[in-house]
Amino acid sequence: MKDKPWIFRTYAGHSNAAESNALYRTNLAKGQTGLSVAFDLPTQTGYDSDHVLANGEVGKVGVAISHLGDMRTLFDGIPLAEMNTSMTINATAAWLLALYIAAADEQGADRRALQGTTQNDIIKEYLSRGTYVFPPAPSMRLTKDVILFTTAALPKWNPMNVCSYHLQEAGATPVQELAFALATAIAVLDTVKAAGEVDAHAFGNVVGRISFFVNAGLKFITELCKMRAFAELWDEITAERYGVSDPKQRLFRYGVQVNSLGLTEQQPENNVYRILLETLAVTLSKRARARAVQLPAWNEALGLPRPWDQQWSLRLQQVLAYETDLLDHGDIFDGSTAIAAKVADLKREAKAELARIDAMGGAVAAVEASYMKQKLVESNAQRLEAIERGEQVVVGVNKFVGTEPSPLAAGTEAILKVAKEVETEQVARLKAWRESRDARAAASALDDLRAAAQDGRNIMPPSIECAKTGVTTGEWSAALREVFGEYRAPTGVAGAAAHPGEGLDRVRAEVERVSRKLGRRIKFLVGKPGLDGHSNGAEQIAVRARDAGMEVVYEGIRLTPAEIVNAALEEGVHVVGLSILSGSHVPLVKDIVARMREAGLDDVPIVVGGIIPPEDERLLKSAGVAAVYTPKHFELNRIMADIVRIVDAGAAKAA
Repeated sequence: MKDKPWIFRTYAGHSNAAESNALYRTNLAKGQTGLSVAFDLPTQTGYDSDHVLANGEVGKVGVAISHLGDMRTLFDGIPLAEMNTSMTINATAAWLLALYIAAADEQGADRRALQGTTQNDIIKEYLSRGTYVFPPAPSMRLTKDVILFTTAALPKWNPMNVCSYHLQEAGATPVQELAFALATAIAVLDTVKAAGEVDAHAFGNVVGRISFFVNAGLKFITELCKMRAFAELWDEITAERYGVSDPKQRLFRYGVQVNSLGLTEQQPENNVYRILLETLAVTLSKRARARAVQLPAWNEALGLPRPWDQQWSLRLQQVLAYETDLLDHGDIFDGSTAIAAKVADLKREAKAELARIDAMGGAVAAVEASYMKQKLVESNAQRLEAIERGEQVVVGVNKFVGTEPSPLAAGTEAILKVAKEVETEQVARLKAWRESRDARAAASALDDLRAAAQDGRNIMPPSIECAKTGVTTGEWSAALREVFGEYRAPTGVAGAAAHPGEGLDRVRAEVERVSRKLGRRIKFLVGKPGLDGHSNGAEQIAVRARDAGMEVVYEGIRLTPAEIVNAALEEGVHVVGLSILSGSHVPLVKDIVARMREAGLDDVPIVVGGIIPPEDERLLKSAGVAAVYTPKHFELNRIMADIVRIVDAGAAKAA
């Protein structure tokens, strides 16, 4: 019998709820069968749109959701009882789920009919994506609360998507992706079990609702084997460690977005082939086929994709599912000795890594000790070094670089740009919402939320009450910050092993020469302003600058412009490097440039890296930025040499 296709998704959401709703309805009309909601960074990190850290970030990488009114608008005309909705949300997962339930209640939907997923994987946020808020222990408690609430009240909901996608984006090898994701799942299930709130008979239901969200790179035979290894390991862990006897509850259920890390700014049309090959890795093997697939757009290394770009990715899925005979056959890899051997190797190495993490006390302990973060930084450094050396071929980047101009990427309309007024309008709506609600009811609901956090009650019922009384995202998070505190995760940079790359000796010699000229070692501040938590680029720049002999100041993610300028002043740095991948580079950089001038640091050069369109590059340079680096600048030693030259030129000018 022919298999049913997987759920077709596109990861979408931008600017405001009304525009995102229009995009969702259009995509559903084109044959998309599930929604995948992208939230903006203030929403993900628990800030309202008018918070100082939200400046320049509102509506950029997703939709701004500040209260129930926004959630109501986001799903206007979309029957939630009939929809399968995935929400990429972690630190504030309990809150966004509460808003979703409140909106569904308003629609008259039966909660037991609600289907979808909250990602709710906080461990990988400490390792790769950076949208954590609270320390690990209370964060795990919130994850546990969502799992227990949904298992009882929303039985079709996946309360957690153990997310290895971002681990691979941060440089994880297939073995690390397997081991770190499974260690996360074990940590969460151990937390639920230790709470003693579920009897042994019902624990299988908890295990059965845990799903995964994975990545697939271009080594698609290895990636296919990784998925088969995932399925086998999960079956073994759930049977042996947790005693789950029902085979259905032990199934490895996963969704996927294929690799975005490998998408190139150079010859971006080649990304279409990359996306197709990566998709085959998670669809070809029936026994390890994804339950849901969302694909990046070909131009995501250039900026936000347009609706047409997302449609192109959706059509790829539909052609694969409906025009080929992929779904007509059993697993074509069963019986392959080559596949079996590769799966066995991956399982053996992943089990060894799991044993190391277990010996440390589990995934949370490995996060707090910076073990997993350090390993990811090292793996990513090795990957970049292999590309620099030409050992890992990337077509159009380090081989076959001659090209005709791409008509697809021509012009200023090749990517989607969020209008400046989006933030102003969202802040105005937020202010009006606060003024129109019953302030006393909202305050009372917040008091109950704080009390629940303090006395250990499940956080979901008071969160839903907060949603219905008009509490905002920032207020919900602020209340829990009061109880739980905040957290800054280890950067993993200090202990990362050196991987110098080709030609670093020449850069070191220049660092020594210019340092002697300055009278002290070149001091380089690497800063991440705003709420962008994708720290891979900043980490690799910091590690390579350290290996080149510079003194590096890197304090991690989520810094205000004022904090960065203050650090530059106190540390007496010679150059400031800013890394921004959220699209907020123009307002944030302009703010920092102005503050540097006010602090008397206008002689300290600023360099900027990120996904920055050419017209924005010109804007930044006219504002006083010395150099701009985008994904096409993959040779880190050349960047280091360039930074040393900029410092040298600045010193000569000052003299």
